[in-house]
Order: sequence, then C-alpha cells, then structure tokens
Amino acid sequence: MGFEHATRASKGARSYQEDSAQVRQSSGELTAVLADGMGGHTGGALASGLACKFFLHAFATSSGDVAARLAEALDLANAAIAHETAENPALSGMGCTLIGAVFRPEGVQWVSVGDSPLYLIRKGEIVLLNEDHSLAPEIDKLAAAGKVSWTAARADPRRHFLRSALTGTEIELIDRSHRPLALQPGDVVILASDGIHAISQDDIAAVAAAAQAPDVVADALLAAVEAVGDVHQDNTTVVVVRVVA
Repeated sequence: MGFEHATRASKGARSYQEDSAQVRQSSGELTAVLADGMGGHTGGALASGLACKFFLHAFATSSGDVAARLAEALDLANAAIAHETAENPALSGMGCTLIGAVFRPEGVQWVSVGDSPLYLIRKGEIVLLNEDHSLAPEIDKLAAAGKVSWTAARADPRRHFLRSALTGTEIELIDRSHRPLALQPGDVVILASDGIHAISQDDIAAVAAAAQAPDVVADALLAAVEAVGDVHQDNTTVVVVRVVA
C-alpha cells in the first residue's frame, strides 16, 4: 500500500496567509501536518510555521510507537511557540490549530487540536475523523436540546471561537487516535484548515470521488471554495492523501 499526496493553499479574501502545511514521505510512511494560525499576519503565520516545522522534525527524530511520537511532536510544537513568545513578548497571544497524521500500511493515526478537520472519503461517503474544538458542536447541542433554534445556532457568531489551540500554554483539548485506522486503496484523506467549511461535507466528498489524482482533488476543492464568493472567506489550505495499491 502506498500514498500519493498534494498540498494547495489560498488566501481567500484576506491579504495574508496564516496557514502552514508540510509533508514528509519515506519508504512506506507519509507524515502530514497542517496548522491554521491566529494572531494576525505576523503572529499567526509564525505560529503555524513553527508548529509544522517542529512537529515534523520531532516526529521524524523520536522513537517509540506512533501514538507516543505524535504526542511528543505535539508537545514540542507547542513548546516552540512558548519559546518564541518568551523571546518576543509582542507576539503574546499568537497560536494555531494543528493536525498531524501518519500514514502507514497498517492505517492512519493522528493527533489534532482546534477546529481544522480531518476527513476520510471512501466510495463517495465522507466521515470527519477528528473532534471539532470550536464552540460549534456545543452550540449545536443546545439546538438539538431545543434550547435555541437551529437558525439561531447556525448564525451564532461564536461558532468559530476555539476551545483549544496551541498557544505555548497548557493545551485544553487534544484529539488522539490510539490505534491505526485501516485504509483501503482508493481512500482519500484530507487535512484542511477551517476555510474549507465554505463548502459542505457532501461537496467535499463529491469532489474527492470525481477526481483521482490528489493534485486534481486539491485544486478542485479550492476552486469550489472560491466559487462560493464569500467576501469574508478565510485562508484555505488542504493536504490531500490518496491510498494506492
């Protein structure tokens, strides 16, 4: 089993890019990491870039099982942000979300913090693999319980507020896979920043099912986001990984 990949990024309606993504591939293994920065042009871009760089290096140079290596890489990425803000207090408050995923013949394992989604598309069906650490799921629970209307829930400006992020301090919420999730040839796994939410999960699945090559899927996803025409469109970055026999 092997893995093909492609990475694409768009600024959206913004004049700057706060997302970062990196991929490292070796014999039988692919490691991908994506971070969505916060803190403005300087702080957000720096935080996401640092997190990806240190995460990828830490995972590559650590030992032990995959879950332990992912945990160590996450901690070191967070520590890198802490070190940078200690050296430059003007950057205090910067941070980022992060997804790190490792693909091996036995399956995919991941660690994530924040609201950047990790999707699996198999035979036209899409599943969100990781937890959403924004307020959106909590607001939707209120709507499901009848405490607010679904219309009010979907329009709530707090939906995108983060409950957890890498800021150099203690991480409030971490989503981890403790064992590999088996993959099949033809599966597509997508790491994305939250700009992808401009389109629906069904749209994402349709794009992934219609196109085979990861670069074609990645280009089509960004084109679909751009076609929405949101004047406030956030940065959108995707890492598309396709499983091949």
